Amino acid sequence: MSEKNLNFDQPVERRGTHSLKYDFAEERGRKKDILPLWVADMDFKTSSFVQEALIRQAEHGIYGYTESDQEYYDAVSSWMERRHGWKIDKEWITKTPGIVFALAMAVKAYTEPGDYILIQDPVYYLFREVIESNDRKVAANILIRKEDGSYAINFEDFERQIVEKGVKLFLFCSPHNPVSRVWTREEVERLGDICLKHQVIIVSDEIHADFVFEGKHQVLVDLKDEYKDITVTCTSPGKTFNLAGLQISNIIIPNASLRKEFQHQVTAAGYSQVGAPGIFALIAAYTQGEEWYQAMKQYVKSNIDFLHTWMAEHLPQIKVTKTEGTYLVWMDFRALGLSDKELKELIEDKAEVWLDGGAIFGEPGSGFERINVACQRATLVEALDRIEKAVKENVHG
Repeated sequence: MSEKNLNFDQPVERRGTHSLKYDFAEERGRKKDILPLWVADMDFKTSSFVQEALIRQAEHGIYGYTESDQEYYDAVSSWMERRHGWKIDKEWITKTPGIVFALAMAVKAYTEPGDYILIQDPVYYLFREVIESNDRKVAANILIRKEDGSYAINFEDFERQIVEKGVKLFLFCSPHNPVSRVWTREEVERLGDICLKHQVIIVSDEIHADFVFEGKHQVLVDLKDEYKDITVTCTSPGKTFNLAGLQISNIIIPNASLRKEFQHQVTAAGYSQVGAPGIFALIAAYTQGEEWYQAMKQYVKSNIDFLHTWMAEHLPQIKVTKTEGTYLVWMDFRALGLSDKELKELIEDKAEVWLDGGAIFGEPGSGFERINVACQRATLVEALDRIEKAVKENVHG
């Protein structure tokens, strides 16, 4: 059997499907027909093998309680070993409906109200939300933006904050969203060693690990045996195969004590089995989706390259951060001299394009925008043309 869904230029109508990306603009204060390139899901149909697995499950007609068996665990383990050289044991895995849910469970499991939790701004905004909404405090280790626009870690500040604020937990984003860094082994080990030294638990969000275009994804917990005692690794096929709506994630915790504390919070939240569609979709994706995955990744990379070239030619004052990983591109609009409010008005009201404003990722994101390029090339071109027109008609000087 061969893959059917390999034409990524083929538009797919998503309006009228309860799509968060397309159907809820007005509810979120935007124009109804705004072009959305904000939330991190793809405008591509997933692997035909995943579709077929879901159709078979739907046709069965009984949707009772479902649990994962050895086939499921074999699929997860095989994918992780093939893609990342990481051998995992079945008992390490705890299934959750998503990684943000897992982050919240980790916050509850490993800290107390009032504790400081470390993040690296600018970072995925829900990191901050799960900390503050659970009555914990944010310790922000600000990433260094270098002269060439790339980002680096301030390790001295990282350790200083741990010591001064008594940090117990670090939420690590790898690859990093939104700045698209694929951290090197040296960087990851340096972070791991500092956390080991001070017995800080690491929750490593590696949901974008399958989108690496430069360098190699480093599975933190697999770099040193000692890291197994302090690390919770969050994985999911949700980004890789565009399955976010099926709510399936695998939280991998080698240390039995950490795992027990995490599972206790999951139970306390009233959660037990994941939904049947997520189980069937994951098995199909991880065992039959390789051809689709490779073709999709190549298409996304071509969109990234196109965006970088296009911006350099059409709007050189907007600096595009080097995109090493993820399908989310981080763009610096500060040269336009606009406030965040004015930039939002320019992009959303004048250009009628919906991006994620950089300020939501933390104060260092002010003046930036994040764009999702996992869409048809024609959609990306339309968005860029609209932005160019809006800038040239409304920004002077």
